[in-house]
Amino acid sequence: MRFESLVIHGYKEVALGEKDVSPSIHLSTTFEREKDGSFPEGYSYTRRDNPNRTTLEQTLALIEGGAQAAAFASGSAASTSIFMALKAGDHIIAPNDCYYGTALILSEIFTRWNLTASFVDMADLASVKAAMRKETRLLWVETPSNPLMKVTDLKGVADLAHRAGALAVADNTVASPALQSPFAFGFDLVLHSTTKYISGHSDVLGGAVIARDTGNEAFQRIRDIQICAGGVPSPFDCWLALRGLKTMALRVERQSQNALAVAKFLAAHAAVEKVYYAGLPSHPGHELAARQMKHFGGLLSFQVKGGEAEAFAVAAEVGMITRATSLGGVESLIEHRASMEGPTSRTPKNLLRLSVGIESADDLIADLDQALGALGG
Repeated sequence: MRFESLVIHGYKEVALGEKDVSPSIHLSTTFEREKDGSFPEGYSYTRRDNPNRTTLEQTLALIEGGAQAAAFASGSAASTSIFMALKAGDHIIAPNDCYYGTALILSEIFTRWNLTASFVDMADLASVKAAMRKETRLLWVETPSNPLMKVTDLKGVADLAHRAGALAVADNTVASPALQSPFAFGFDLVLHSTTKYISGHSDVLGGAVIARDTGNEAFQRIRDIQICAGGVPSPFDCWLALRGLKTMALRVERQSQNALAVAKFLAAHAAVEKVYYAGLPSHPGHELAARQMKHFGGLLSFQVKGGEAEAFAVAAEVGMITRATSLGGVESLIEHRASMEGPTSRTPKNLLRLSVGIESADDLIADLDQALGALGG
């Protein structure tokens, strides 16, 4: 089946002997043993496994083109499990504009575990190659990146990683499985915050790590961490994520169309200094993104002419668009990213990140137009 069909019908291939059109929710935390001590359905305790989590994990692996998946209670929990699977002394190369939470996890938590990280411009393969060390064991990629929307050569990074005996890991959250398949370019692991485009309705927190093949030793350690540390999603959260991903193909296509229309409008507006969106031909990564992605996604950023005050003023004037963090939901969200990231943020102070939803593109443009008009642009 093609992707649009897999997100609807894929779970039926992994359902647990049920005939429900919509899978049941298994809320029980524990499961009865047989008289001989066995667990005939394979489930004993929900921290170890649960029918809803099994269905979600196997469906995620299916639609991402991988072999196995581990679901977590958040995207950050999923990221943390990957770093925990490394050993003391290992070196990581990550984007210098990666998701702020990932940078914090590496710099604030894992430096104490004697893991080291180099943050480089992953869009420049020469910079990545220059940062390689003999102890480099993981290359981390986000493409497009969040919030500066840089585009990384997936195959180029995977080749560099494998020549050094390192893992190639892609945070595919911003692109989503609907638009991009890192496994097709040789990546070993794919990460998702399932909170975002997979769930798509701003009502469930979750994450997942997906492995390309069944023999991945790092993934087996991640699975052990998932079970032992217990950062797992609830059965209801798994059910919500599975429900949400059924409409992902339609949602992401509409969001991509809307985002391109909005980006073109912003690029021509007198009050806008710069637009970050790979769908614009002026973007330096446009041609590479076109080769790697089906569409260009629903996330973009733009810098308002002026400074932080002007950016806040625009965000204050939107009407239909919601001032909130996160991305990938059906509703459009706008935020001043630097103030969310904190005092060490490298994001420009006049930058606003816009997660474009599935509303009318004309209505979104009208809302932004009147908000930017408050600046006299």
